[in-house]
Amino acid sequence: MFADRSDDVAADDPHRGYGVAVTPGTSGPCALVTGFGPGNRLLAWRDGALHDVATPAVADEGRHAIGVVAADLDADGDEELYVHNTDSYEGDSRDTDLLLDPVDFRPDHSDVRWRDLFGLGVNADRGNFRAGRSVAALDRYGTGRYGAFVASYGAPSRFYELGDDGQLSDMAEAVGLELDACARSLYAGPLVSDRMDLFVGVERGPNRLFRNESGHFTEVAGDVGLADPGTNARGVTMADGDVAVAGWETPGRLFARTGTDARSPGPESAPPWFEDAAPADFAEAVRTRTLVTADFDNDGREELFCNAMGDVNRLFRKTDAGWRALDPGAAAEPRGLGTGAAVADFDGDGALELLVVHGELAEQPLSLYAVEGAADTDWLRVRPTTQYGAPARGAAVTLETGSWTRTKVVCAGSGYLCQMEPVAHFGLGDEHPERVAIRWPDGREATLDRPAARTEHEVAHPMAPRF
Repeated sequence: MFADRSDDVAADDPHRGYGVAVTPGTSGPCALVTGFGPGNRLLAWRDGALHDVATPAVADEGRHAIGVVAADLDADGDEELYVHNTDSYEGDSRDTDLLLDPVDFRPDHSDVRWRDLFGLGVNADRGNFRAGRSVAALDRYGTGRYGAFVASYGAPSRFYELGDDGQLSDMAEAVGLELDACARSLYAGPLVSDRMDLFVGVERGPNRLFRNESGHFTEVAGDVGLADPGTNARGVTMADGDVAVAGWETPGRLFARTGTDARSPGPESAPPWFEDAAPADFAEAVRTRTLVTADFDNDGREELFCNAMGDVNRLFRKTDAGWRALDPGAAAEPRGLGTGAAVADFDGDGALELLVVHGELAEQPLSLYAVEGAADTDWLRVRPTTQYGAPARGAAVTLETGSWTRTKVVCAGSGYLCQMEPVAHFGLGDEHPERVAIRWPDGREATLDRPAARTEHEVAHPMAPRF
């Protein structure tokens, strides 16, 4: 299916990387690729290719970065970049994390000056020296101000929120996000409530699902069928309404919502129930790391890309008969040491590119893939923004056509160590868009009737100031 476009990554030297997160740049999406020892890279599309535009503050060479997420933590309309560093497998780390705040743009918006908020004097004793993995953004009240949850491994996890004075506070215990487990992957979004919930994929133990109850959280994974203690969870994503969880040398899962638990009937307000409906080829126990779901060919059906380390990558598509395997083409990477992957429309043509990061066991170049001819098929993109104009991570966008209805959640952290672009992208195939409904994390809604195809629609929060 995929064609290799890795020549569009300029100066693509071998790199020991892990995660990647996509944030809006000054002239299109930027991807921060973490570096484990070598510097982080910040890739932006310029002059027909992805170029590394990282400043020394962003590169942060010498530390050991793995997980990364972008979100507006200070409610100024621009996203910060939270980079998790760890030089140890579990427990304590000698590296602290990096929280990059964009504080100045050059007059022509060609570059950004950044500062590390962990380096402020007010945060001198607030660094995160706990080994961990993924990071996710969480707006627990829906105010447009996000916190950053760090999935720690062999140590209590962190949930940082940022005060107006730049002070970072770990709010995990105070808001019910206490977790001391071998946490691997994260997914933040409306799963069992209308607000931002948090799923945590766990190795050597049950998964956790924290339901958002007015800004505080209750752990409910066992109550809804998602605990699954027998697997070593890696990547997690929402795949056409199913909760897809990759396993590391244990079975993969595709949890489908089946209504309430039939074993204990209750009122209609009872929590939903999920059951594994993975086909045998997805359930196969391989070395899967991260998962990416997107409509790469714009035909109106989602694909699910399974990135592996030291194994062949796999690709699946949701059909009327369930998930079916596809030939990934050039993206199979039988000798790839995949660690992370993310999706975005880097070149602005209306079709998505897949960026794959490698490097745990050895340095390898980045890879870039796309489906040839996908830009010739109709598409629709929706970019919700917060009260402050930043990407509305966690907003749910529902598209109705004459034949189907699909919902995409603006990514606040998913896959494994990664985060996708902050846009709900829909391939249309032969369909025409009839209605788009957006629901923000605070429950407010807006609609677009008969939106134009082949267009990216930016939709402001209903409470955003009007000028």
